[in-house]
Amino acid sequence: MSSYEITRRPRRLRQHPAMRELVAETRLHPSDLILPLFVADGIDAAREIASMPGQYQHTIDSLKAIGHDALEAGVRCVDLFGVPRPEDKDATGSQAWAEEGILNRAVRAMREEFGNDLLIMADTCLDEFTDHGHCGVVGTDHFGNEVVLNDETLDCYTSMAVAQAEAGAHIVSPSGMMDGQIAAIRAALDAAGWQDVAIMAYSAKYASAFFGPFRDAVGSSLTGDRRTYQQDPANARESLLEAQLDIEEGADFVMVKPALPYLDVLSQVAELSPVPVAAYQVSGEYAMLKAAANNGWLDLDAVMMESLLSIKRAGADQIFTYFAIDAARALHG
Repeated sequence: MSSYEITRRPRRLRQHPAMRELVAETRLHPSDLILPLFVADGIDAAREIASMPGQYQHTIDSLKAIGHDALEAGVRCVDLFGVPRPEDKDATGSQAWAEEGILNRAVRAMREEFGNDLLIMADTCLDEFTDHGHCGVVGTDHFGNEVVLNDETLDCYTSMAVAQAEAGAHIVSPSGMMDGQIAAIRAALDAAGWQDVAIMAYSAKYASAFFGPFRDAVGSSLTGDRRTYQQDPANARESLLEAQLDIEEGADFVMVKPALPYLDVLSQVAELSPVPVAAYQVSGEYAMLKAAANNGWLDLDAVMMESLLSIKRAGADQIFTYFAIDAARALHG
């Protein structure tokens, strides 16, 4: 066999769409995708988020409508974030576990609407609900410096998780990066009789600049940053430790967030994890692709699918993405 014949071998498997589909190593399916959604208190119609074109702060009614769109497209899970009225925020984020708080009302409405057909995940973090915008209770250390208090925050997280379970959440998703949060929440859920509620652990959540539009979406009150509890973008081995600890504490899924800037971390976590691994294509990733496409610089459908495929190829079993419905429809052809 000539060297020419040998070197042509890979190209023979790229000649036609059917051939490329036949030998594809990585495949996306609509059920791989999780749609993040925002529900806001005190609004009477869905309100577009300026920094995330095509995404909205929803009313409960419009939330149900988008849930039906997701299910029809083949998306089987949504992740809900609550946006309280500014006057309802306080130092501990108490609306997060209030029975009539916006997030718990939305979870209850969605579970009543969809039963077990659409999985309802709830964000289990305080940042949307606190008047200071941090993910936990703020206090001072021995030297008078402002810090987020780990154990006091865990008490709030357990109350929030149990309230979400009572409202009907199939999955709670602690995203605050407090030490021991998974063990504390698992113990609280089990003690309250919610052994079947799963935990999606934000195990490797970085202090990322790519979160900017999300803070617009939830009306964050944060000044400063979260670098004392979210991970340093310089570190990767630390993520493996965080994921391993969460698995040992009872996490049913682990997550890497953001996705595209941290595909190396995602790949390493996927290699070690015995539980499903998710990745979150965050607001900044979504916004920059939309902005480039709106300027005519990129083909949105093409880069949307390529970016999601790269996340799946790196090892994600589930992908949180604001493109979920559009991507699911594209996958149906």
